[in-house]
Amino acid sequence: MTESSGRFEWDNEKNNINIKKHGIDFAEILPIFDDPYFYEIYDINHSVEEERFVGIGTVDGILVVVVCYTERGKIRLISARRATRLEKEVYYEKRKTING
Repeated sequence: MTESSGRFEWDNEKNNINIKKHGIDFAEILPIFDDPYFYEIYDINHSVEEERFVGIGTVDGILVVVVCYTERGKIRLISARRATRLEKEVYYEKRKTING
């Protein structure tokens, strides 16, 4: 079954697996896409069936990495987890370059 919220959608079973594995519910991380410093990169290694992107941004002060793709005009969430130490460093370094 698919869950939908505005411009986002995800598979409920995949969301339940994500909650068990990473402790993050897709519905709770949607504000990540409103983070002014959110950025994403094309995931060439995992874009066989669809063009996947890996994004990073903050939700309630927590740095989260999200994997998604676009389908039928909606952002389809695949996974979400807390950022690793290295990912945090990259995010904050990128943020510095944006702020000058």
